[in-house]
Amino acid sequence: MPHVHAPAVTLPVTPNVTLALDTATPHLTVALAWSGGGLAESVEVGRAHAERLPAAVHDLFARAGLPLRAQTIVIGTGPGSYTGVRVGASYALGLATVWGARVLGVSTLEALVDGDGPQGVSLDARKGHVYGAVYDVQAGTVTGTRHAPAKHTLDDFTALLGGRFHRQDVAPDGLALLRAGLDHGTPDWTLAYL
Repeated sequence: MPHVHAPAVTLPVTPNVTLALDTATPHLTVALAWSGGGLAESVEVGRAHAERLPAAVHDLFARAGLPLRAQTIVIGTGPGSYTGVRVGASYALGLATVWGARVLGVSTLEALVDGDGPQGVSLDARKGHVYGAVYDVQAGTVTGTRHAPAKHTLDDFTALLGGRFHRQDVAPDGLALLRAGLDHGTPDWTLAYL
């Protein structure tokens, strides 16, 4: 049998693409960044994350004009409802398996920051409790942690803040989550529940 040589084919270079997603809050948050830009969307969906997530991701890639593939996926690890947090994590792990992508986890609370300076962020944990953290923030991205994410009574968390800026139960910012994940996200993440 003769040996056949296939002609050399030059494959297009895929830009370094990062997808971020969070399903821990009543919002479905997705973001996409590549060498030419970035897009993000956060839409209140209640408990319909599983139904809406695949279409939201496909739409984001289509709007960016990119093929449906990322080299890195950043996942918001909560705190959130058991089902909500697991929907995002399962979807991210499924995509990572198909794409051969790495998955980095970062607290959902880091997607709640805004602006500059020290600030507290929290999510309602019901019965007079919040799940909160205090971060140092620069240009909308966490640069340091003053108080790690933990569950507190609202009164204790307010005292912990000591008059610092506080954002509670706001829509997550997908690009803030993405930047935090790329900056200090971990491949050894665990999920947190409210």
